[in-house]
Amino acid sequence: MTNMFHTISFKNMFFIEAVIIGIIFHSCDAHQEKHNVYYRFTVLTKAFPFPPFSAVGVCDDREFAHYSKEDEGWIRANVNKHDRTEPLPEPYESRDWYKDLLKTLSNCPNSFPLCSELHVLQRIIGCELEKLPDGTVKSLTAYDEYGFDGEDFISFNFDTMQWIDKSPKAKETKEDWDHQTARNQILEYFLKICMNWISTYNNTHMSRPDVHVFALKAAPVDQNKQKLTCLATGFYPRDVQMNIRLYRINLEDQTSSGIRANDDGTFQMRISVKINRNYKGSYDCLVIHSSLTEPVTVVWDGKCSNCEPEPRWDVGAVAVVLLLTVIVIVIVIYFIYKRKKSNDLKRSRHNYGSMVVRSQNDQSEDDQ
Repeated sequence: MTNMFHTISFKNMFFIEAVIIGIIFHSCDAHQEKHNVYYRFTVLTKAFPFPPFSAVGVCDDREFAHYSKEDEGWIRANVNKHDRTEPLPEPYESRDWYKDLLKTLSNCPNSFPLCSELHVLQRIIGCELEKLPDGTVKSLTAYDEYGFDGEDFISFNFDTMQWIDKSPKAKETKEDWDHQTARNQILEYFLKICMNWISTYNNTHMSRPDVHVFALKAAPVDQNKQKLTCLATGFYPRDVQMNIRLYRINLEDQTSSGIRANDDGTFQMRISVKINRNYKGSYDCLVIHSSLTEPVTVVWDGKCSNCEPEPRWDVGAVAVVLLLTVIVIVIVIYFIYKRKKSNDLKRSRHNYGSMVVRSQNDQSEDDQ
């Protein structure tokens, strides 16, 4: 979490909007299981076009709570509809505490939030857990960091119980907060709760993936190819490892949708690869997830959902066609034979008539 504000610019409104709605994505290493839970606070000296104060609670990149201006309190939602775990409690600082801090840091002479200049105060407080594939905890860290006007400002060192100034502007704040012993003890207690919560939650709350393997016709330009897809859905936690295999060997050039959230708080992911439509091999999908005692393997049934069916000959239809062909041939032969016989008869009659005429002519010559 160190230097998390270095790439933030308060002039970039897209970042502020993303902070307010709590959409924060991180890269997922399929070989390491990562979890996080945190609260993020954003305070502005100008209200338009964003609210002057916003706060969200996020668990594994999914919002589970937000601060309601209308209710002047937190509104919570289960991370997963099957989850009954008590959520991590929110930090105790009030909304007015953040406003007063921003007013002090910005040296705004006017009453908050009517300052003529735009200033941004941000805070993120929470913890992160990372496990190795065998379930061993690689790291478990807690953090409390502040950013001011798009730059790192100050952070809390959980081990030394001291504040670390990240900016020259934060030196005075560090001296003041280091002497607030009671507040620092409350902060230490909150971070301990956070680490206990994330460790317990991710050991008890799991959902197994539902795995499907299917094939679809590839682009029309390549009729010999089809896309083989493996879909895993309904799993929690979010980290998963998937591979499409041929004879238990991972195929190359697999594409991934990335891990996406379902409406019920679980996750889904799909991977695809193009295969030769005419090659009939043993394809399967291997899925590895922390909710499984052993990997799941689903074998493809060899069917293509939207491919054109291969031509198949019906025995009855073939028999009918052959019978009709024989009948036609017999009829043709019959008419050819009949016509030939008729022609032969006509030729015989013609020859006979010619012979009679010649005989009569010969007789006439003899009489003379």
